[in-house]
Amino acid sequence: MTRILTLFAVGVTGLALAAATAAAPTATKLTGTVGPGFTITLKKGTAKVTKLKAGKYTFVISDKSKIHNFHLKGPVGKVFTTVKFKGTKTVTLTLKKGKYTYVCDPHASSMHGSFTVT
Repeated sequence: MTRILTLFAVGVTGLALAAATAAAPTATKLTGTVGPGFTITLKKGTAKVTKLKAGKYTFVISDKSKIHNFHLKGPVGKVFTTVKFKGTKTVTLTLKKGKYTYVCDPHASSMHGSFTVT
C-alpha cells in the first residue's frame, strides 16, 4: 500500500511540474537593425512591427554602424545601443499598452519608426 501511495505522489508531482513548465510564457523575438546606412527597422519574423499585444518580448538589436544608436521610447523605454557601439545586443522587456517609437537619436528626423501595444 505504501508503495502505491509513493508512486501516486510521484506521479502527481510530475504532472504539477509539467503543467507549471507548460504554463510559463516565453518571450516573442523581435529583430531590430540600425545602419550601416541611414535605416532603422524593427521586425517580428519578416514583417515590420506595427502592432503588438502587451507582454514579454526579446529584442535582438543589430547595430551596424558606430554613428547610430537604437532607442525605444514609450511606456517602457530602453536605449539598446549607444553611438560608437557596433554589434548585437539582446534584451527582454515586458511591454505595456501604449504607443512606442524606436529611433536613432542623432538622426531622429529621418531614422524612426513606431508601433502600438494593445
